[in-house]
Amino acid sequence: MRITKYSHACVRLDDGQRSLLIDPGVWATREVYDGIDEVLVTHEHVDHVDVEALTELAARSSSLRVHAPASVAELLTGLGDAVHVVAPGDSFEAAGYAVDVVGGRHADIYDQLPGCANVGYVVGGSVYHPGDALFVPEHAVDTLLVPTSGPWLKLAEAIDFVRAVAPRQAISIHDALLSPIGAMVVDRWLDLKSETDYSRLADGSSVEV
Repeated sequence: MRITKYSHACVRLDDGQRSLLIDPGVWATREVYDGIDEVLVTHEHVDHVDVEALTELAARSSSLRVHAPASVAELLTGLGDAVHVVAPGDSFEAAGYAVDVVGGRHADIYDQLPGCANVGYVVGGSVYHPGDALFVPEHAVDTLLVPTSGPWLKLAEAIDFVRAVAPRQAISIHDALLSPIGAMVVDRWLDLKSETDYSRLADGSSVEV
């Protein structure tokens, strides 16, 4: 399986003829949707879901399927039956990959806000995208897509999260708020203390897992 990291939290998984896109927010360019018929969305925030782009994709592809929690489905009513509502505990197949839904709630920023739904996805029994949360799944995880920046996150929590999930490797996501210097500092600490093989991919670059 090839993992390609795009802007912020957007990740694409490709394996032969199978292509799956996760959390293509408003900062993702339109090219990330090329050849995509299946999309996973973790929650309703615009850095994770681009309603306009998905509406355009639905107009081009009658086979489009978007898997998302109910709060996101409410934003995508124009897509009709293309939207599949998911909840924690669900299991389904998307683009030929087995997908398990975990988590349930967005991490708090302040005063229990934003208080919205957030689901994580374990794809192919090995790759975990948690969205905006630090939920530790029961599943064994080979590759963790670890958030490394956000108003709801501090560095120590990201390190503890990686240690708790205990993947073979961790790849940075949710990092658009980091300056180059900030990214260097975050990477140094995660490399030193996360107890796994940690890396950051440049936007548009890939790794085989």
